[in-house]
Amino acid sequence: MSTRVFLELLAREASAVEFEGPVLAARTGGAGAETLAELEEAKLAALKVRALLRRRAKREAELSALFDTAGDLAGLRDLDAVLEAIVHRARQLLGTDAAYMTLHDPERGDTWMRVTDGSVSAKFRALRLAMGAGLGGLVAQTATPYSTADYFADERFRHKTDIDDAVLEEGLVAILGVPLKLGARVIGVLFAANRSVRPFTQDEVVLLGSLAAHAAVAIDNARLLQETRNALEELSEANRQVNAHSQAVERAALAHDRMTGLVLRGGGVEDVAAVVTEVLGGSLTVLDDAGHPIAGDAGVLEEDALGEAVFDRPASGPGTETGPGAGRRPGSKPGARRGTRKAADVIADAARSSRALGRTVRQGDLLVASVDVGAEPLCTLVLRNGGQVSDADQRILERAALVTALLLLFRRTVAEAEGRVRGELLDDLISRPALDGLADRARRVGVNLDHDHVVVVVRHGGGRERAAFWASSQATLHHGLAAQRGDEVVLLLPGDRPGPLAKRVAAELSASLGHPATAGAGGPVRGTAEVAAAHREAQRCADALVALGRAGEGAGARELGFVGLLVGEGRDIGAFLASALGPVIDYDARRGTALIQTLTAYFGTGGSLSRTSETLHIHVNTVTQRLDRIGQLLGDDWQAPERALEIQLALRLHRLSG
Repeated sequence: MSTRVFLELLAREASAVEFEGPVLAARTGGAGAETLAELEEAKLAALKVRALLRRRAKREAELSALFDTAGDLAGLRDLDAVLEAIVHRARQLLGTDAAYMTLHDPERGDTWMRVTDGSVSAKFRALRLAMGAGLGGLVAQTATPYSTADYFADERFRHKTDIDDAVLEEGLVAILGVPLKLGARVIGVLFAANRSVRPFTQDEVVLLGSLAAHAAVAIDNARLLQETRNALEELSEANRQVNAHSQAVERAALAHDRMTGLVLRGGGVEDVAAVVTEVLGGSLTVLDDAGHPIAGDAGVLEEDALGEAVFDRPASGPGTETGPGAGRRPGSKPGARRGTRKAADVIADAARSSRALGRTVRQGDLLVASVDVGAEPLCTLVLRNGGQVSDADQRILERAALVTALLLLFRRTVAEAEGRVRGELLDDLISRPALDGLADRARRVGVNLDHDHVVVVVRHGGGRERAAFWASSQATLHHGLAAQRGDEVVLLLPGDRPGPLAKRVAAELSASLGHPATAGAGGPVRGTAEVAAAHREAQRCADALVALGRAGEGAGARELGFVGLLVGEGRDIGAFLASALGPVIDYDARRGTALIQTLTAYFGTGGSLSRTSETLHIHVNTVTQRLDRIGQLLGDDWQAPERALEIQLALRLHRLSG
């Protein structure tokens, strides 16, 4: 019966005090000595069993904690989280007020606080321990566990003021430290500490040592994992670079093959520019030896990488464009040329550097590759690409510049040869029109003299070679002829409208030269016999434009008004009358009116309405109405001095011609 009572107490995990109950109850009930001795013996046996069960439960909890730690290590993802879990379990299993871990710093040669649990002092959490200093320094130095029930009363290790101050601020008294070892190397110390005097048992030392071993494994695994990750990243980066290099080489080879094929198939500069932009992306423009765009996207030059305004030049310099707003970006002010000039200079400087180095030069968002021949620039490629451009891609741009240079050289050589042939033929048409075989020679270069042609004489005012090259290019393009004769360029171009053709030639050559070029035109002519006369007329028209202060313009005899009668080879009075009075003459013919008569009387009376009405015997209002009609037919400026002079001369010629 007595044994059963104690078994029940063990079954419900009663406290040690409750095991005194059966003995006290028997003694109160007057039990005999033998019974009391038996109960006392049963009580002691039950307490032993209770202590054994509690030790086993504690051991089971410790093993479970170690098992959980091992599980954490197996699924290691975050080293900090694993170390914090180990320190927290050490505090729970040993039942201490605090637990913490220090790790060795190989660079500074001491240990630093890595993880804490239960700590309340910022100074303590920032503590560093020199090797051999304090309890932790002793453990790290000797690689053996060390414990003290009363830290400040223990003289077995070297105390340091800063360490003791931190321990005192944290309020720790009893401390146990075990080493974190990887093989024979100590990498840190794991601590369990109490804020009151307490000796640590051998089981607690062993338990903390086991947790320290797990912590050391976790740290080493994390190191190995990081090294593996770093190695994988390095391999991945190396593989990426190899692939990128391989792709760059393939792309460069493809671009080279395509550009070579273009040259062999007779492709032009535009084709090369298209290949470059397709392979490299971005926008490309090709500049000639004077820095003028000849192919690609001219918008590349609208704004340089420094944020300057439009790529343009002053009105008096080379490269001036024509027409309203020419050379300006939308929204820019007409007078804003300071920044635009700087943009051109930046590109020119980059081109010079590229030719000197033989390499692509970067200028902001622009890549510039330039090629020269005999120290003279031949062409420049300007690529705008906001992204990174590899060395291999820069080599593609340089190769494209070389191919472009070869195409330009070839084109220049062909143009010079063909220009000589066309120039000699035009010289013969002007100076020796009776020479046999001129028409056949013209047909061989694609010029049919049986169709209408216009002769244009251009006074370029300098830039002889460039003007001659431009004229030769125009002649080839439009199936005409061109020749350089003294200080003028002569063109024979298909067409039957001398004036508009002369205007176009003057405007385009002025833009190319960067300064005014004046063009006079004669014709149209057919065959070989009339070319010389048309040439003389074109010369007189050009001379007249210069004499009238209209340099930079183009005109034929018809566009020069009455002056055209003086300089025109055919003295075409009918054309002059049609130009000056044609609408009024036609109106009178259709309506049977007397507008010509009214106009003659009006000028004859010095522009007096009343005297005109008296001369014609009509009312003043009728004169006014007729003059209004004349203004509608001839334009509002018909009474301007210069225009009025032409009209009066036409009226006289009209009267003389009957």
